[in-house]
Amino acid sequence: MAVLVTGGAGYIGGHMVLGLLDAGEKVVVLDNLSTGFSWAVPPEAKLVVGDIGDQALVTRLIGENEVDAVAHFAAKIIVPESVAAPLDYYQNNAAKALSLIEATTKAGVKNFIFSSTAAVYGETSMEPVDEETPLNPVSPYGRSKLMVEWILRDTAAAYGLRSVILRYFNVAGADPKGRLGQSGAASTHLIKRGVQTALGRHKSMDIFGTDYPTRDGTCLRDYIQVTDLIDAHLAALRYLRAGGESGVFNCGYGHGQTVREVVDVVRRVSGVDFPVNVVGRRPGDPAAIVAKADKARSVLGWRPTRDNLDDIVKQALDWERRLHNRGS
Repeated sequence: MAVLVTGGAGYIGGHMVLGLLDAGEKVVVLDNLSTGFSWAVPPEAKLVVGDIGDQALVTRLIGENEVDAVAHFAAKIIVPESVAAPLDYYQNNAAKALSLIEATTKAGVKNFIFSSTAAVYGETSMEPVDEETPLNPVSPYGRSKLMVEWILRDTAAAYGLRSVILRYFNVAGADPKGRLGQSGAASTHLIKRGVQTALGRHKSMDIFGTDYPTRDGTCLRDYIQVTDLIDAHLAALRYLRAGGESGVFNCGYGHGQTVREVVDVVRRVSGVDFPVNVVGRRPGDPAAIVAKADKARSVLGWRPTRDNLDDIVKQALDWERRLHNRGS
C-alpha cells in the first residue's frame, strides 16, 4: 500500500515524505509546484505534478499505486494574503480540498490526515487552548481550514472516511539530518525571515505590532519543530490503520515565545545583531495562541522530543546556508 501526500514538495509536506520513507512506506507525491520544489522530493518517492482539484488524476493515482491513506498538505497559508485575496484561499483551500476528499471517498480510501491550523481558534482568552476551545477564526485562511474540517466530519458520518485533523501551531526548524527545510524565498514565517536577515538576505526585519496584551507587547506563539510535527502525522497514520476513530488533535508544546524573544534567539544563535523595524499590526494576527496537546499524546501516542528553540533556530540557519549554496 502507498500514502498519497498532497503538497509533498513543500515545507511540511516534504518532511512528511521524508518521515514516511524513513518508516519504509511507499510514497506518491501530488504537487502543482506553485510553492514547492521538485528537488525537495527524494527519488524514492513518486512525484506527480498536478492539481488536487483534478479528480480524474487523483482517482488514477489512488488506483495505480494502491493508496490506502491520503495526507493533505496542499494549501495556501499566508494570513495577510488571505485577507487581501480571500477568494483565492476559499478556492484552493476549501473548494479543491472538497474535490480531493470526494475523489478519495469514491476511490474507497478510508484513511485521511489533514493539515489544519490553530488559526481556527482565532482570538481566545483560553491559554493554552485545547480541542474543545470555541472556534472563531479571524482570517479567511483560518475559515478555509475550518471549512475542510467540517467537510471531513460530515464525510466521516455519511461515508465512513476516517480522518485525523491535526491543528498546527507555529511550525519551524528543519530536518535534523539536514535533508530539507523551509525553502520558499518569500516565506513570511518569523524564524525563516529572521535567519534570512541574519545571513544578509534582507537589510532588516519587521515586528508587526508592539501593543498586544502579552509580556512584551509582541505576538506570542507556540513554536513546534517540524520533525516533531511529522512524528504526530506518522502516529496518526498508525492510529487510523489500526482502526482508530476520526478525531481532532492539537500539535504544539504547550508554551510560547514572543516575537521579540524569537528575534533575540536568532541574534544569539547567528551571532549577528541585525536591525529590526517596529511597524503596525498585520490583519488577522491573534495576540497569543498556545497549544494544549495532551490529547495527541494520550490517544495517538505522540512523543515530541525536540522542544528547544535554540536548536530549532540553528536548524533553520543551517538550512538557509545550504539553500543559498545550492543557488535556490
